[in-house]
Amino acid sequence: MAHRKLEPGKLVVASHNKGKIREIVELLGPYGFEIVSAAELDLPEPDETGVTFEENAEIKAVASARAAGLPALADDSGFCVEALGGDPGIYSARWAGPDKDFAMAMRTIEEKLQSAGADTPENRRGSFVAVLCLAWPDGDRAFFRGEVEGQVVWPPRGTQGFGYDPVFQPDGHDRTFGEMTSDEKHGWSGSGPALSHRARAFRLFAESCLKG
Repeated sequence: MAHRKLEPGKLVVASHNKGKIREIVELLGPYGFEIVSAAELDLPEPDETGVTFEENAEIKAVASARAAGLPALADDSGFCVEALGGDPGIYSARWAGPDKDFAMAMRTIEEKLQSAGADTPENRRGSFVAVLCLAWPDGDRAFFRGEVEGQVVWPPRGTQGFGYDPVFQPDGHDRTFGEMTSDEKHGWSGSGPALSHRARAFRLFAESCLKG
């Protein structure tokens, strides 16, 4: 499907999450945009009332595009644990509470897995999902989805990344996202295969809206 090209210039990253902003800025780095976050613009955080990653990404991107009068790129992402019916999913940030206590959220996941008897690799499967929404002030928008599968590990390992990274070991690797540098986690510098969910979504976005 053909998408509208994004011309170089000012672009809003529609987020107040410092870790997410950092990763998106890193991925956008080679493309020469003048990047500003919704937090820097002091834009209010819209209520994420959607029931899918796509709906919540759209809510954030459209709100920033309208408020700033600029193209806006939003990400909605989450950690989905198979044995927990896909939870926490779109509620991943909420499981960390108002203080963004992801150590508590990771403990909650482990406690629920133990209660469910999920004590073998086969029933400790999980995935990260990211959906990017690019919205223009005129109402046009486009979506790009990336997913990566792996194992839920315990105890947490590593202090890199953010969120649930220390308990997720992607398939084909012996380290968690929390043990990887940013470049290793992305797995992609612009030409190679993407590893993280966000990098996979970004690759689709770049191929559709930034190249040629």
